Amino acid sequence: MIKKNKLSGNYLEYVPRHNITIEFETGEDGAVTILQENTGFFNLIARKLFKKPRISYIHLDEMGNFIWPLIDGKRTVYDISVLVSEEFGQKAEPLYNRLVQYIINLENYGFIECGRRK
Repeated sequence: MIKKNKLSGNYLEYVPRHNITIEFETGEDGAVTILQENTGFFNLIARKLFKKPRISYIHLDEMGNFIWPLIDGKRTVYDISVLVSEEFGQKAEPLYNRLVQYIINLENYGFIECGRRK
């Protein structure tokens, strides 16, 4: 279920952390797979009628695989952007726009939570 984004202000100051209810696996090659349980009434109907799986496996792309372990509840989005820039260089551009949108998407899907540093 997608939730409405509640972030405002300077996104680079936010500190993302993994949602403790979300399970994920990291492969030997560093590939991250998020396990999303399909719950709720409509998912139950889809599972029964259309043979949809109980758990969806979301595979992250190359940049997502790099960013996911950096989301630790200590680093700000800005701190993460510096590391992404060092790793991917020009390939990550436009860096801030892409990274902030990625963080917003992860939060909207409930995979992470964001807060300000205290």
